[in-house]
Amino acid sequence: MAADIFPRKKPANTNTTAVQQYHQQNLNNNNTIPAPNWQGLYPTIRERNAVMFNNDLMADVHFVVGPPGGTQRLPGHKYVLAVGSSVFHAMFYGELAEDKDEIRIPDVEPAAFLAMLKYIYCDEIDLAADTVLATLYAAKKYIVPHLARACVNFLETSLSAKNACVLLSQSCLFEEPDLTQRCWEVIDAQAELALKSEGFCDIDFQTLESILQRETLNAKEIVVFEAALNWAEVECQRQDLPVSIENKRKVLGKALYLIRIPTMALDDFANGAAQSGVLTLNETNDIFLWYTAAKKPELEFVSNARKGLVPQRCHRFQSCAYRSNQWRYRGRCDSIQFAVDKRVFIAGFGLYGSSCGSAEYSAKIELKRQGVILGQNLSKYFSDGSSNTFPVWFEYPVQIEPDTFYTASVILDGNELSYFGQEGMTEVQCGKVTVQFQCSSDSTNGTGVQGGQIPELIFYA
Repeated sequence: MAADIFPRKKPANTNTTAVQQYHQQNLNNNNTIPAPNWQGLYPTIRERNAVMFNNDLMADVHFVVGPPGGTQRLPGHKYVLAVGSSVFHAMFYGELAEDKDEIRIPDVEPAAFLAMLKYIYCDEIDLAADTVLATLYAAKKYIVPHLARACVNFLETSLSAKNACVLLSQSCLFEEPDLTQRCWEVIDAQAELALKSEGFCDIDFQTLESILQRETLNAKEIVVFEAALNWAEVECQRQDLPVSIENKRKVLGKALYLIRIPTMALDDFANGAAQSGVLTLNETNDIFLWYTAAKKPELEFVSNARKGLVPQRCHRFQSCAYRSNQWRYRGRCDSIQFAVDKRVFIAGFGLYGSSCGSAEYSAKIELKRQGVILGQNLSKYFSDGSSNTFPVWFEYPVQIEPDTFYTASVILDGNELSYFGQEGMTEVQCGKVTVQFQCSSDSTNGTGVQGGQIPELIFYA
């Protein structure tokens, strides 16, 4: 997975085989002696300069990159490096410059160092998911700001609940506040997915504390508790401690009290936290008293429920109506396409109910992008006969990227006559988010932009 921000142009009227040969030589660092007049193969200074990338030809410095046992010796050219980085300029031409033929760099991965050199020599940014953090570290260390910005952009684009916790930790380390904010947006909205991810167990203790004390986490407290125990188990292994209940509590330390155990549902506490063994007998008794007694004991645990996130509702119709012969459901699909101008997280849809008194509906909701299902759920909801909308939720909020159309669909089963929307809008401003709507080819029951079902999108932003 790579991003080439400055694509290499094909040189005009050149020997293609020779160009490919030299390009492969650069990648392999095989020190092949170039053919005479190799300069004539490349019409621009940029392309001739790129031939020097990872090439021993005219190299006046070498780097031994990587930790002991995993080093790679890479050639460099002081002038080119000094033009691309103020750190290299100071290293080679500054007042304290040292005239060394070989420089050891044990704290940078060879692949990341090569990615930085490729940018300096070739004006090309070639990033991969498994090395982008190491490349960001190299770009920060050698003050190559445009490469660092490209790394951050790459991380923001690939940000998801699976990697948000790890990237939060790294963004704080690299002092990238914009990336930190993006990570928090994902963690807050998709908290349960983020807490259950493998990456959560890889975070440092400081990041763990910041997540556990987060007021806007959109998660059940039992999920927070279980995630903390999973982290503690891995932390025991990192510290070469036996994985035991005592050691789990030891590595959690005071962070245990950031888990808002008294705000759990009683069943979750009784069947989960109370039987985990992590709590002392006194703590367990006091929390049971907290649930049941009129005079509640003092607890070290935070006892106020998290505020979570307040969902926003985008209503796309200006009015609704019902008729004696509409709206009917026969297992057919009502569908609409939408796009947003900012990243949001779709939590569910608001749906109409019966126009003939109270009724129960079964709803299969679905969210797709280019035919790929991103989220779906089958649930029931009760309508009271009013023209209000009734929320139907996905199991987890679904991340929606800007400037791309997604398809929202629902198949309803229940009272055949219901309210339906009319005077639909193609564009709706909902807080700071602009939502555009267009008709979907998946819709087989009459829903479109102007009228029909799926009157609301429920989302976090």
